[in-house]
Amino acid sequence: MRIAVDAIGGDQGPAVVVPGAVDGARMFNVALCLVGPEAVIRHHLSSVDTAGVDVHVVDAPDAIEMDEHPAQAIRRKPRASIPVALREVQEGRANGVVSAGNSGAVMAAALLVLGRIAGIDRPAIGSFLPSVRSRTLVLDLGAVTDPKPHHLVQFALMGRVYAERILDLSNPTVGLLSNGEEPTKGNQFVQEVYPLLAGVDGLNFKGNVEGKDVPLGTVDIVVTDGFTGNVALKVAEGIATMMTDLLRSELTATLPRKLASLMLRPAFRTVRARLDYSEIGGAPLLGVDGTVVIAHGRSDVKAIMNAVGVARRSVEADLPGGIREAVAGPRGGKEVEESPVVSQEIAPDRRRGAV
Repeated sequence: MRIAVDAIGGDQGPAVVVPGAVDGARMFNVALCLVGPEAVIRHHLSSVDTAGVDVHVVDAPDAIEMDEHPAQAIRRKPRASIPVALREVQEGRANGVVSAGNSGAVMAAALLVLGRIAGIDRPAIGSFLPSVRSRTLVLDLGAVTDPKPHHLVQFALMGRVYAERILDLSNPTVGLLSNGEEPTKGNQFVQEVYPLLAGVDGLNFKGNVEGKDVPLGTVDIVVTDGFTGNVALKVAEGIATMMTDLLRSELTATLPRKLASLMLRPAFRTVRARLDYSEIGGAPLLGVDGTVVIAHGRSDVKAIMNAVGVARRSVEADLPGGIREAVAGPRGGKEVEESPVVSQEIAPDRRRGAV
């Protein structure tokens, strides 16, 4: 198995991505394809131990910056690292892609190069938020900020496949994020989604869940729109950082506390690991016809390493195949809609692989 990694994506670029990707390839026993300016990648590889790792470098001289308009950048820069890495998958030289770069560009390029799975109108970013039970799968986390009600049904089906194949959960429970548990709660959008989810045969839908239910782990899967999901993710990350900093500050404030904290250090390390986003690594972009993992823009070496692991597990689980089976059959007359990320610039050319 070979994983293509966008070597220049992310806030810290190849100085972090290259060693993280090599560590991931070694840890998860995969071959590696590093995509980006060849001279830059080889410079950073020269200071990394690559013994025992199959590393291949693919030259991609251009980069899509975080502040660029995704669709416009892809049109202007067909040799940027993101679309080049995705073409490695499309053309069979890699099995999956990892990028910590511009997430909008990753989604737009994935839709163009790999295409959607038949039956999925919009992709979704799905990943875990910490909970007392373990972790709660939440989607969407930012791919589609203004979805239609039936898109959340598709999100729920994709989340079920992810939970079953990656977490080995049988009949995972699903909740709809709202401001109250009663079916009548929520804005108009949530109230329109509720009966659609309740009417899906075989979906273990438990109704509305509130924000507090996400960290409590009340259900296995929470579905919401990408705007709300992304805000929830950032709030969770901020709270995790705050808790870690507060504990460190209070436990080192006095000598007795320092001595007591030494005895509890293993427990604190365990809690910190459960709250640390870098332990998760990356979030699969579900609904595109291939394995694409989006890592956090501020990923460190550990996060990139674990993102490679997410890509490997996603390939082994054949998430696209599972999603294809889950949504097979009639789609209730809903037409496939163009993603808002790509509609303005890319809609005229709908050929698979055209960039």
